[in-house]
Amino acid sequence: MKVFQPILKIAMLSSLALALVNWYVKPAPKPQKVRLARIVVDSTQLTRYKALLQEGVEAAMKKEPGVLTLYAVFEKKRPNHVTILEVYADEAAYQAHIITPHFLKYKQGTLAMVQQLELVETDPLIPELKIK
Repeated sequence: MKVFQPILKIAMLSSLALALVNWYVKPAPKPQKVRLARIVVDSTQLTRYKALLQEGVEAAMKKEPGVLTLYAVFEKKRPNHVTILEVYADEAAYQAHIITPHFLKYKQGTLAMVQQLELVETDPLIPELKIK
């Protein structure tokens, strides 16, 4: 029995060390993809644009777990100016999003309506913060 005690002690210490390493050294999470889409829409087509955007946003939020937020706001003084906060779980979630039927329908349906598009890549101040 005395022969096994040092082996048992080494095995226990090794297990403890491995557990501590796993606890302290967590793999870095994949960075979220967060950006702003700033869009100027032809004001004569704004009603149709809003309908297509709403349909696309609702579909993405319902069907795509990697789409965390798509929050669109229209400026009060310039109602044809929209900014969309886009938050994806990671780059792969974004790439999956842009090939979905609902995104392609939105993109094709609004192509002639969009007069200006600026995509602003961002770094979130607190990446783990959730929108309530």
